[in-house]
Amino acid sequence: MKVKAQAPAKINLSLDVLRRRPDGYHDVSMVMQAVSLYDYVTVEDTDTRDIEIVCDYEGVPCNEKNIAHKAAREFFKYTKTENTGVKITIEKNIPTQAGLAGGSADGAAVIFALNKLFSAHLKDKEMCEIGERVGADVPFCIVGGTKYAVGTGTELKKCASMPGCDIVICKPEVSVSTAEAYARIDSANLSHPEFTAEMLKAVYARDLWMISACLLNDFDIALDLDEVRNVKRVMLKNKALGACMTGSGSAVFSLFKSEKKAQACVEALKKEYKHVFLCEPIKEGCRVIEG
Repeated sequence: MKVKAQAPAKINLSLDVLRRRPDGYHDVSMVMQAVSLYDYVTVEDTDTRDIEIVCDYEGVPCNEKNIAHKAAREFFKYTKTENTGVKITIEKNIPTQAGLAGGSADGAAVIFALNKLFSAHLKDKEMCEIGERVGADVPFCIVGGTKYAVGTGTELKKCASMPGCDIVICKPEVSVSTAEAYARIDSANLSHPEFTAEMLKAVYARDLWMISACLLNDFDIALDLDEVRNVKRVMLKNKALGACMTGSGSAVFSLFKSEKKAQACVEALKKEYKHVFLCEPIKEGCRVIEG
């Protein structure tokens, strides 16, 4: 039997890194948004008693280092289900090392697919509990929509839905590891009012202009990447309401009220960059589409 799941990317409308915790992790406060840029993950049962990863996207490991492999291991452990063997095939469209949670989305999709494949009948809350063991962004990728996240990012709170708009995403060639990004945050000693509180007001007002004015990401400030600044310049020159880096980078997103202007921005970016996408906010996370 095969089960295919759709795994959406995420962007951070705001991302405040509040403090380093005694356990080495960081407390954050952020508003996360799922978008219509998808990876597709197919899981099928085998008789190998192994977890096999298949993915032809450059730089993606096809072994236990892949977050999808960890997600499968944690699913079997949580549900106390015997692993008789599974093959996980990942069709990647979400760029890696971009801050778009592509790996976390794949992990979330594996949990969704295994839940269906093995008839575990887990609720979203239970799948999120598995996700917490896999990675900080995985619970959000399971539920999607618009969420206010605190703690290490795994504690999700209800939030009003983002208003409809067009979103342009561009990932420049530069890549940054999450560990390096947090190290830069720690050394930068950033000090500014928490923008997530303002973003929540903007989202609840469903005011796209206000949301665009409140876009802020501490990683964007601390890393201050030339490539990111250039992408923003192109976006703003093409009438974006606002532009910001997402996650620990290096992908940049911009918001548009006009699809025509968004498409013009896509065409302008494609002259310089390979990874350019036009998408929109969505109200769900991972879901099974076949099987």
